[in-house]
Amino acid sequence: MPIMFPAIFDLAINVVTAKALGLDVPPSLLARADEAVSLGVSRAQDIAPAIEGLKRRADALYVCSDSFISANRNRINAFALAARLPTMNDVRDAEALGLMSYGPSYPDLFRRTADLVDKILRGRKPADLPVEQPTKFELVINLATAKALGLTIPESFLLRADEVIE
Repeated sequence: MPIMFPAIFDLAINVVTAKALGLDVPPSLLARADEAVSLGVSRAQDIAPAIEGLKRRADALYVCSDSFISANRNRINAFALAARLPTMNDVRDAEALGLMSYGPSYPDLFRRTADLVDKILRGRKPADLPVEQPTKFELVINLATAKALGLTIPESFLLRADEVIE
């Protein structure tokens, strides 16, 4: 089964996020909501040609996480940067050349998991424990990547970031 990742932001989620952050979403972006492109990539050697083919069709790359993507995240971000495609990731990895990431805080998830393990070891039945959703999310912005792409990130957006990589 090929791995899929959309070539422009998942607008349904990211428009809500942008509005929650107080950002305006340009009408031109909303008009392109039906133009999302998905790529089937199942081998590392398919990444470069797939991203090269996006250069003329996409404005940005939203990178969804799975084991294949995680193993090739640096490669994907490097090829996207070379193709001048900004990337947004759903896990913290803006340090890996991505423009930004927004997703759950994994250290927070690990601490919460430890609490659940502690409850089980103290005798609670796993079936009696509630299913929990992430409650802490992190926005990381990589200004070095923004500069390399010729993008200016608004100050109001930078102030909302949990971390800004210079």
